[in-house]
Amino acid sequence: MPQKRQTLNSEKRKAIADVFQNHFEQNSPKKKLHTKAIANYNTARTKMKVLANTVVRHHQPQEDVDTIRSMIAKYNSSGGELYDDNCFYFTAPPRNETDSDGRTREVVDEEHVKFNLSKKFARSYYRDEIKAKGLNPDFHVAINNNYDKRSPSYYAMESQVNKFTGHETSSNDNKTTLSYKDEWEKDFQLTTIGSSYCHSRMFAVDQETFETFKMFNTLRENVILTHEQLYSHVNSKMEKLKLGLKSYRYFDQAKSLADKLGVALNEGILNESSSMALSVYSPENLASLLEDKVEQTREEKIAIARSIMQQQSSVN
Repeated sequence: MPQKRQTLNSEKRKAIADVFQNHFEQNSPKKKLHTKAIANYNTARTKMKVLANTVVRHHQPQEDVDTIRSMIAKYNSSGGELYDDNCFYFTAPPRNETDSDGRTREVVDEEHVKFNLSKKFARSYYRDEIKAKGLNPDFHVAINNNYDKRSPSYYAMESQVNKFTGHETSSNDNKTTLSYKDEWEKDFQLTTIGSSYCHSRMFAVDQETFETFKMFNTLRENVILTHEQLYSHVNSKMEKLKLGLKSYRYFDQAKSLADKLGVALNEGILNESSSMALSVYSPENLASLLEDKVEQTREEKIAIARSIMQQQSSVN
């Protein structure tokens, strides 16, 4: 007796698309470039911490810091100002620049070097960790700086990702566990003489050192750039794939495509989410989940939503 062909619906197409997307990402040359960009940044960061400490302590010797600290202890704020910082401005030797009218002026180039964890950088640097948590690290890349595309779902994901990285906190957070942001803040800080305003302190360096700090900033930006390239590369494939899946009525059509592309796809993925949804959506389990005293997990909420969508699809 011939086996009945597995019919696709929107939920099953979504499950299939997720398999393809994971394959596209893990086998993308852009993924390798992103991983390498993070590794290059990590290597440079270790060296730059040493270099920054050397430069700052050259301009602000430790004995001067100790003197001001003792003065503050004796005279409070009148004794001077100290600030633990991970943000610095370095200046190159002055150079002459001639404008279009032939007038020459002296120019001093600045390089702003940061060892903190910005939101945008965090989403790129910790992209794999954010995805493993079931969150979307690409939500801000997807709008391509078109802020008119920001929707309620955009802001919801922004909040969830910010909470995960430590850029958004609440009174209910576990204060005994350091967030990624906290770890970066504690990883490298130098006690500097002056206020908390980073730009108020300028540390002059030679041209070679200045170029080294510029290179470090380029490596930092490259982590973000390769993240954007990875998303763009995979998203371009996914847009074509989803159009194709919409035209497929049966699983074996998607399976044929997967085989041609070397994607490991089997019918089991169509039943995994459904079986979970049925167990979660049983009267006993659902009644328990809906009680106020029980906090549903993200997976349980998704399973319930999918179950409802399945039932609606079967009715339609």
